[in-house]
Amino acid sequence: MLRELHISNLAVIADARIELAGGLNCFTGATGAGKSLVIGAVELLLGMRSPADMLRAGSDEGRVSGVFELKDPKLIGQIESTCDVPLGADAGELLLTRRIYASGRSSVSLNGNPITLAMLKGVAELLVDVHGQHDHQYLLKPSNQLAVLDEFGGLDKDRTAYRETYDKLSAAIARLESLENNEKHREQQLDFARFQLNEIETADPRDDEYEILAAKSQILNNLDKLRKDAGAVHSALYESDGAILDRLQTMASILAELTVVDPSIESISTAVREATVQLSEASFDLSRYLNKLDLDPGELAETNDRLNVINRLLKKYGPTMADVLQLRQELSQQVAQLERAGEDSESLRAQIEPLQAELKKRAKALSTKRAAAAEKLRPQIQSQLADLGMDKAIFSIDLRPIDPGPSGADEVEFMIRTNPGLPQSPLRKIASGGELGRIMLALKGVLAAGDRVSVLVFDEIDANIGGRLGSIIGEKLRAIAAHHQVLCITHLPQIACYANRHLTVRKTTEGNKTSTIVRAVDDGDRIEEIAEMIGGHRITETTRAQARELLETAKVPAKTSKSRRKSA
Repeated sequence: MLRELHISNLAVIADARIELAGGLNCFTGATGAGKSLVIGAVELLLGMRSPADMLRAGSDEGRVSGVFELKDPKLIGQIESTCDVPLGADAGELLLTRRIYASGRSSVSLNGNPITLAMLKGVAELLVDVHGQHDHQYLLKPSNQLAVLDEFGGLDKDRTAYRETYDKLSAAIARLESLENNEKHREQQLDFARFQLNEIETADPRDDEYEILAAKSQILNNLDKLRKDAGAVHSALYESDGAILDRLQTMASILAELTVVDPSIESISTAVREATVQLSEASFDLSRYLNKLDLDPGELAETNDRLNVINRLLKKYGPTMADVLQLRQELSQQVAQLERAGEDSESLRAQIEPLQAELKKRAKALSTKRAAAAEKLRPQIQSQLADLGMDKAIFSIDLRPIDPGPSGADEVEFMIRTNPGLPQSPLRKIASGGELGRIMLALKGVLAAGDRVSVLVFDEIDANIGGRLGSIIGEKLRAIAAHHQVLCITHLPQIACYANRHLTVRKTTEGNKTSTIVRAVDDGDRIEEIAEMIGGHRITETTRAQARELLETAKVPAKTSKSRRKSA
């Protein structure tokens, strides 16, 4: 419910803090006092009205704030989802604020967090239903009428089950279309990936192969030089006349003999002997090395060919061999994935047919139940309209088959004929504000208990009606107020006397400044207000007595619709 409304610097309202009650809140006052401005402020707060020309003259900034009490966890979750603001510890209370500025700019916040105008409108649809402005009435939208019919018929589970099947089918069809649209591209990708993978796998490179091949190629390309120079060294060490090893062995023998004479040269003798041994081993290793250089002449060509293959891989897929091997793994996975995509198409086609059959079955069952709910709802609305002085009006529910969509295979339109001789028209095309208000009241009278909107605002509901019908409307508003908070502007004392909270709107003038004041009235003040509504500014004991009688009558429980029509 809307617990409190604060209006600052809006048109003729300088500052007003309006405390509202649960149940029925009626605003009364003389024509031009500013009653509609209060509703206008609510519409501005909810993003239903442009702030143009609403700022009080001479003010830089205007503000409308509303404090809402929230008890439904589902509603709290929907609001959090709509505006991406976690309510947390404030979940039981919501503060909406809209500021307007002389520059034409406006801003919106929820519990102090800035939100967009689109978010505000989303929150507004969850909280408040304003009747009297065509474009912002929940029940005037055919899509919402379908939701209302489903709610009235208790079809939430059927609709949810249908929607789950519809979403599965839609997802499968979208996936299949995506795969089919990309089939040519997928085939191209698959061919290219297979080509690259085949090139790498045919070469079958190893992690350290490049370094090994490069070293081997260098040796093979310098084989003659290696043979010539290494052979010359080996010959000088071991094979030639006066070879170094022969001479060193002679020197080692001489020094060994001398150590017998002079032991002090033992270390020298040992060093020469060890050097001789090391050179002898080196000469042997060099001989083996020279023998290994006698390789097959075709090995050079084979090595260089393999090195060229590896270099091409590194140039195309490198720069390192680790990169080539990583790409090999990635290409293998890509080929498998692209091949599976073709298999997915067949799998999706196999899924779609049974889903289509299931959707058709659920849509048919939902349509049958909707038709039954419409047949049950129609006479109840018709009865409510008769109570509201529209006994000549004909209400019907036009349920038409359409291609299956997110909400089913039905399109609904609430139809009304307000006067004999006129054709039936969609409810959203009703021009008369008074008629529209009463039709909305009739709908709400039937649907109130299950309606998910917590605050209902009725403007112009008593247009062009008399006092007797006013009492009936008052009774119905109070009945609706048992399930919702209702805000109503009225000129009729027969309606105002049913209010749980009665608020008066008065215009005052000080100097050249005009202001509007809103205050709650009770007891004697309320009698005076209703008396004034009955007799105008000239209040008499008779009008006061009439006011007391209306208030007392309003306390008596309402008669049933059937008995009231009989007595009328």
